[in-house]
Amino acid sequence: MPIAPEQFDAVDRRIIAALQIDGRANWTEIADRCDASLATVTRRGQQLLASGAIRVGVSSNINTPGATDLFVLRIGCHAGTQMHVAKALAKRDDLRFLALVTGGSDLFAELICSRGESLHVRLISEIQAIEGVESCESDLILHAYKITQTWARGLIPDDAAESDPAPEPHVCDPSHLNDTDREILARLKEDGRASFRSIGDALGVNESTVRRRFEAMRDRGCAWVLTLVAAPALGYESELLLNISVTPSRLDAVAHELAGYVGVRYLAATLNCSLVCEVIMPSTEDLYRFVTDGLGRIDGVLGWTASVELLTIKRGFLETPWWRLGAEEQGDAATDLGLAR
Repeated sequence: MPIAPEQFDAVDRRIIAALQIDGRANWTEIADRCDASLATVTRRGQQLLASGAIRVGVSSNINTPGATDLFVLRIGCHAGTQMHVAKALAKRDDLRFLALVTGGSDLFAELICSRGESLHVRLISEIQAIEGVESCESDLILHAYKITQTWARGLIPDDAAESDPAPEPHVCDPSHLNDTDREILARLKEDGRASFRSIGDALGVNESTVRRRFEAMRDRGCAWVLTLVAAPALGYESELLLNISVTPSRLDAVAHELAGYVGVRYLAATLNCSLVCEVIMPSTEDLYRFVTDGLGRIDGVLGWTASVELLTIKRGFLETPWWRLGAEEQGDAATDLGLAR
């Protein structure tokens, strides 16, 4: 069943927004941000995590060590097979983002690929070989201008809605991590708020070692903390992906201007001289103002196509906790077509 805006009240929403800023912050720090009592925040926060309405996890691209390229994929499916294809794609470690969308394609994904590997093997022999896939268009990401998850921070009292700077590119070489690091990341991937002591006990190392190694990975950019929540649950009505055509000489300037908007969650330039832009807005009216007063007035923007995000399946290599509800709703259709396995 879909996640409704009324599922969370104002306190819940402030807690989630605080967790987006720092998913590993302790409950005292979160209570201070939310202007609520420690007892209330602790109880509500633990309930939110236990229910699966939100997920805090630690993400990393260590599954593809060394220099990599990122590709956007627009995947078309045969009628009624979208969720079957989504289930198959969700299992892949090389997909950073995956969503069911409207428009010219059914699924939008980001594929990370080592420069030493053959892209055609991934696309033709693996992804296009999935039963139900009808087409797959790819485009190379040249540069990421903005990646942020703090789009809901305006829900926190007296909190300035500042945009996060785009992260500096980092190549996570295998030499940066040892076996202990990988074990730490594996446990934090499932539970991003797991205590360093519990991880240390499980791995047979002391708490300070786990803390030191994790903070080093985080500082280097080998690991980052994500808080996943469905936008509609926080009352946000509009979540979509734009493919923006831009005059070549204005590509960088347009990107920098767009990156300044709080509602722009992700922005990257592609080889086809366009910008891939993920936008999240509180309402359709806010989206209208963004398109007419913002995007439509930027010098160099030639036009755009848009796809509404119907269901986000993966973000930052992590599966969202709510997407399988949508998969179950469409399971009968897949069974009728002989695709359920």
